[in-house]
Amino acid sequence: MQIIKALNAPDGPNPHGVSAKPLHASEHTQVTMVTLAPGERLRLHLTPVDVFFYILEGSGEVEIGSERAIVACDDLVVSPARVPHRVMNPGTAPMRFLVVKTPAQQEQTRIL
Repeated sequence: MQIIKALNAPDGPNPHGVSAKPLHASEHTQVTMVTLAPGERLRLHLTPVDVFFYILEGSGEVEIGSERAIVACDDLVVSPARVPHRVMNPGTAPMRFLVVKTPAQQEQTRIL
């Protein structure tokens, strides 16, 4: 058994310049916990695999393709592979969410 204290995990490098803590990686799945401070956002990008976001804390806005939606704690958002997407926190409180990629990403994320 492996237990990871997610809030204590170190931040990993990412092209968005935000707090992103890699929590798990295998050939099947990658899990990262992202925290966006008020006003922060992920850059518009494409991933080569399916992704879902699970909102742990706070609220924000998600853009996937031509669609935008307000999301909040306990929402799960599905983003298909190779569709431009980003998550934004226009609010006044931190927003924390899990990013789950399946299968594990082998190609680089493409920033648009």
